[in-house]
Amino acid sequence: MLRIAVPNKGSLSGPAAEMLHEAGYQQRRESKELRIVDPDNEVEFFYLRPRDIAIYVASGQLDIGITGRDLLVDSGADAEEILPLGFARSTFRYAAKPGTVTGLADLNGKTVATSYEGIVARHLADHGIDASVVHLDGAVETAIQLGVAEVIADVVETGTSLRNAGLEVVGEPIMKSEAVVIRRTGADAAETAESKVQQFLRRLQGVLVARTYVMMDYDCRVEQLEKAVALTPGLESPTVSPLHNEGWVAVRAMVPAKEAQRIMDDLYDIGARAILTTAIHACRL
Repeated sequence: MLRIAVPNKGSLSGPAAEMLHEAGYQQRRESKELRIVDPDNEVEFFYLRPRDIAIYVASGQLDIGITGRDLLVDSGADAEEILPLGFARSTFRYAAKPGTVTGLADLNGKTVATSYEGIVARHLADHGIDASVVHLDGAVETAIQLGVAEVIADVVETGTSLRNAGLEVVGEPIMKSEAVVIRRTGADAAETAESKVQQFLRRLQGVLVARTYVMMDYDCRVEQLEKAVALTPGLESPTVSPLHNEGWVAVRAMVPAKEAQRIMDDLYDIGARAILTTAIHACRL
């Protein structure tokens, strides 16, 4: 069986379980379950702390796992990202009191407080910055006020919490993170049941595509077909079928969900009618 690590709690847990369910895998019914077996798909799921998943995968005890890119890098584990999943996005930034730090070079000789010591230490080393890193578990905004550090490094979304703490963002982002599928670096095909890994990845990719696209159907006159197809080229090419009424065709194509309403308007303007969109629940490309 393919052995997969899944986050057991936090912001990664719910979306990961939902994606796996959409991909056709059984998921646990109670949050206290730490392991379940999906015999139909020959998969065994282990529910672990998100911060520990990279360590377990790197050890070779588990074949693959779902965790955050930030947690993978912070762990320093010998594991690699093989598929981004598009949820739990975050951005890591430095922050300090206004006027005290203007750029990365100003961090030399300073102390940086963070909950992600591995990420920060690696970033500083990569840029040749000689600074001390202090590890704190959460609420790092107060570290400067209490004199523990002159700079913090943390997840920044709107920046509201930083401004409320009297801080401002400094320099470029340290990294951008999201949920990712990982496996041990250098794992060979036999060791990781490669065919099952690839099947798992194809299923998740199918979910990502299904969430991104909708299926669009419409009727149009033959003389407007080229204009219509230009609006809905599909992935390879749209399906075109003749209708009972001569001079009309039915067209079906996948279109980006976020552009669907605009495309429907444009199709209507060139004479297309009976324009419908339907959700895609699964696909293979």
